[in-house]
Amino acid sequence: MTTRKAISKKRSARTVRSVLTKTRWQLQTAKAQFSEVFRRARSEGPQLVTRQDREAVVILPAEEFERLSALSRQPQSLVRFFAESPLAKVTIDLERKPDYGRTVDL
Repeated sequence: MTTRKAISKKRSARTVRSVLTKTRWQLQTAKAQFSEVFRRARSEGPQLVTRQDREAVVILPAEEFERLSALSRQPQSLVRFFAESPLAKVTIDLERKPDYGRTVDL
């Protein structure tokens, strides 16, 4: 039974490694097979390119880059932020009933 667990662990580790190698490229390999890296970035998602076994850059589809860039853009001022908010045209009822407190017996 322990042999089965050991085999299972080896298989899962191999699967994890194979997934990582599909998305992780050494710089020289990425340069030689740029078309393949490009294709995989479009179909499978971000591809990591390493240099000297350190993550150096990530190649990702333009749409994903635009989406991430849009999230990081911030308006110039707080006033502009609120003016451009989707909730800017929503009317909120800010009227309150007067609160006269409660009666206390002394």
